Amino acid sequence: MLAQLERDYPCRFGVPVISRVDPEIFRFRYFRHCLQCQFCSDQCCIYGVDVDVENVARIMKHATALEAYVGRPAGEWFRTRYTPDPEYPGGSSTRTRVRDGACVFLNRRTRGCLLHSFSLSEGIDYHELKPMMSALFPITFSEGTLYPAQEVEEGSLVCAGEGPTLYEGAREELRYYFGSALVGELDRLASATSLPPER
Repeated sequence: MLAQLERDYPCRFGVPVISRVDPEIFRFRYFRHCLQCQFCSDQCCIYGVDVDVENVARIMKHATALEAYVGRPAGEWFRTRYTPDPEYPGGSSTRTRVRDGACVFLNRRTRGCLLHSFSLSEGIDYHELKPMMSALFPITFSEGTLYPAQEVEEGSLVCAGEGPTLYEGAREELRYYFGSALVGELDRLASATSLPPER
């Protein structure tokens, strides 16, 4: 059963606005340290990721430098079709393209997200370029609710089972996007649902 939060918590970009949470985010566990994983083969990156129109615009401001970094022209990065969605900043979203069996932004030489590593190398907060859905994974949102990503619920997330809870893993990302007040309320819910979150 979904838990109704004490108030609405808008994202720093205005939307989405979170008002409910699925308590399963306090129960499901996974291997949190993604780049230390030796068994997943970057499975969570094989489908690409949803990205809002405002995020696309921020990425395209760095297109010239990113083209050299990614190794593919900017015209190959995103699907051309945008889907209207009021829960995405700017009111619509598209998806990163899949190339050679994985997201175009997957670092195939080492591991991880090229948008994330490019941001760090350029002194940019990675939240500016990395899609929100990637940063929050394996938590996602829809219709004002935080809940486990589809891969968790269907049992296909290969790193599921041991480690911190989904909430513990995404806690600081949730703070960045939705603020400390949401994290405070989620901490209280987590404490009532399971073990206290890691600090």
